[in-house]
Amino acid sequence: MTSSDAAAADTPAPPAASPHLAPRPTPRSERPRSTSAAVLSALTVVLGAYLVTVLGYFISSGQQSQALSQFGGFFALPALIAFVLLAVFNLLGATRAWLPALAGGLGAGIIGALLGSAVLLSASTGNILASDVAVYLFGSLVGFNLLFVLSVAITSALLGPRVYGSIIGYRTVGRRSGERHVALVRIPASNLADGELTHIDRIPVNIELADQQWDNYCAALDAEGWETIEVPAAPEMADSVFIEDTVVMFGELAVITNPGAESRNAETVGTEQAVRELGGLAIERISAPGTLDGGDVLKVGKTVYVGRSLRTNAEGIRQLRALLAPHGYTVVAVPLTKALHLKTSVTALPDGTVIGWAPFVDHPELFDRFLAMPEEAGAAVVVLSPDTVLMSASAPRSAALIADLGYRVVTVDISEFEKLEGCVTCLSVRVR
Repeated sequence: MTSSDAAAADTPAPPAASPHLAPRPTPRSERPRSTSAAVLSALTVVLGAYLVTVLGYFISSGQQSQALSQFGGFFALPALIAFVLLAVFNLLGATRAWLPALAGGLGAGIIGALLGSAVLLSASTGNILASDVAVYLFGSLVGFNLLFVLSVAITSALLGPRVYGSIIGYRTVGRRSGERHVALVRIPASNLADGELTHIDRIPVNIELADQQWDNYCAALDAEGWETIEVPAAPEMADSVFIEDTVVMFGELAVITNPGAESRNAETVGTEQAVRELGGLAIERISAPGTLDGGDVLKVGKTVYVGRSLRTNAEGIRQLRALLAPHGYTVVAVPLTKALHLKTSVTALPDGTVIGWAPFVDHPELFDRFLAMPEEAGAAVVVLSPDTVLMSASAPRSAALIADLGYRVVTVDISEFEKLEGCVTCLSVRVR
């Protein structure tokens, strides 16, 4: 790949598009797994809450030495129960943000306190009425167990997502602080050449070359400061490399799509797993009879253009509009008849100018600013930073035009994916 003429002379150029220029991202199987992160997060939270509780009662008792062993023994069982419960809650997504973490910690603390106290009570008393036991236990939640319950809940909210994120490799994605840019990618399937086609004739695909081009695409993202993370491979799902179609990101919201091609429906399972492991994201879904391909969704600030295509239907657009309205987005439906996806025909520059291949655009007047590109592949750009875009090497005149507008242009060869109606946007999902 090459830099455009707009790149500064002292700016290092991204790696050239040669075979295996850089290693593929470390497979997810080699990364810390979500189970370990959930368990260690729960352990850290409950241990911290346990120490706060015991020390709190130690101090309130006048720092008598026997208080440490007394309260330490009393809260050991509730802490163990809370740990097991919180680990389960974390696996179910309690660590994705502070509010579910708070709820999970509160639930684990209450149940742990009640069960632990019940066991200790039954071991230290004889026959006692069940009603008296219930009154005693629930009364303890606003009595001697209150500090423990609050400690678990608050510690879970404050530490849970942070510990989970540091173990899995993220800090709730780091979008707000700008600390981290992540791009989800998916290795090409072994049957890539069998991918769905709609508007073009099938041309033989060189699988080995496609693998090399995918490596170089990932290397380009890495070179520009994007950490590429592999979604679990789908060796028998021909179109799975086009991960953009399975999820759309809107800040802290991830919308799992319902692809319009039935053969692609199963692709969303691995994508959702990867998104869930990122942490810090609310997850919503498009459900049948609605269909939505991520390639039909173009975000320009708070305006979301959605192509009404063969893959995205009216119900899918309606559902997306309902999901995004509370977040301040405006959804604009765009009729599309000449291309597979909206982002096959148009994308947008960092300043919001919509660029596109005019023969594929049904209604350019729907966009506030539209700039026609001189080549079909020039319609697609991936915004890497406020002054840098990624484009296909098959659109040199378009790259020169965009460079002349003051942008730095990085180009990659994706010819084998273009044979399958793919473009540079299809091969990754940016999480910022």
